[in-house]
Amino acid sequence: MFFRIVSDSFTRKPRRKILTAAALALGMAVATATLEVSLDVGDRLAREFRSLGANLLVTPASDTLPLEIGGVDYRPVDAGAYLPESELGKLKTIFWRNNIVGFAPFLDVPVKIASGNSTAASREQMIGTWYSHSVTVPDGSKFITGVSATNPWWRVDGRWFSDGAAEAVVGADIAQRLGLRTGGTVTIGEGDHARTLTITGVVSTGGREDNAILAPLEIAQEIAGRPGQYRRLLVSALTKPADAFSQRDPATMTPVEYDRWYCSPYISSISHQMQQQLPGVEVRAIRQVAEGEGKILTRVGGLMWLVTIAALFAAALAVGATSATTVLERRSEIGLMKALGASHRVVGAFFVAEQLLLALVGGVMGYAIGIILARVLGTGIFGIVPTLRWILFPVVLAVAAVVALLGSLGPLVRASHANPAPVLRGE
Repeated sequence: MFFRIVSDSFTRKPRRKILTAAALALGMAVATATLEVSLDVGDRLAREFRSLGANLLVTPASDTLPLEIGGVDYRPVDAGAYLPESELGKLKTIFWRNNIVGFAPFLDVPVKIASGNSTAASREQMIGTWYSHSVTVPDGSKFITGVSATNPWWRVDGRWFSDGAAEAVVGADIAQRLGLRTGGTVTIGEGDHARTLTITGVVSTGGREDNAILAPLEIAQEIAGRPGQYRRLLVSALTKPADAFSQRDPATMTPVEYDRWYCSPYISSISHQMQQQLPGVEVRAIRQVAEGEGKILTRVGGLMWLVTIAALFAAALAVGATSATTVLERRSEIGLMKALGASHRVVGAFFVAEQLLLALVGGVMGYAIGIILARVLGTGIFGIVPTLRWILFPVVLAVAAVVALLGSLGPLVRASHANPAPVLRGE
């Protein structure tokens, strides 16, 4: 009998039921679209940020103070500490190894440079690094990395050097000052360590590289007399925005807190894992990059949640308005049910069943509309096609039920506690 009454009530006055279902459908559509987009946009933005440069700097823990002028390290090659190149494959064995997008070692070497057939030499800076280098991971796999992964926004007029070849790219400023051109040659170093390199391109980064010559790391190591060594390492890693928990000292954490921190891709936890795999190094976050990324990701996520909450609140208000009207129109029916012996719970359950049935219809329609809306928003605004996640379907249905019940809570309470005598007298 209960289900018969509910089904009969659901088919009467369909306009009001359609209005309630439409309000729920619109709210669920917006919620579905924002959730679908936000789950993909966070990862997409994080990867886009990685194209802006590395966010971690690795240096020897026992290194001497750098002598930098204009961002260039002028320490002699025999000063300071160095790190072994052979250990870099261990970076792909940390817990968050898949979040390591790329890394590139650097070795700065002050050298004398003579261009072409010129006998005049000038004192300049050479930066040895990798462009696209194959690194052997301890499990035997290969990982391609270098500045092509850590700094893909660097642009070269010409082409990059090939790792291991007698080639180099020159910074835009030094090329203009010394008259260096793509296709020409430049002699690096003196005596037995002198090397003649072919210029394959002119690089422009807006940084210290514009006033230096970039060559394969192997050549810089040979000239510096430091085979298999480097001085600093830039790492590009996918991280989640920092919060108060991520900034705590791991030494003060309980075992449960430490496991939670260790298993979260915070920049602090990834740095800690890198130091565990590379003993004798100091890992520091590049704050300008890391903090800027964190703020943008947090704000984008906050905006998505704000839009979702606003849509759900609007849907709840619409449901509340239609429910209040329905209760007023059906006061005589409620009074008759109470007069025939229906309890508060039975009357309340009657209207709750109606709202849940409307929530089911509105949730299904909203999810379908939201998938279409997510594809439109993702493609038009963020340039991505969101991944279809069926796990959101039961979540949307549950949210629709909560919104329907909360929106109609006031009218349902009044209906279940209505006094039948005044209602039946028409008061």
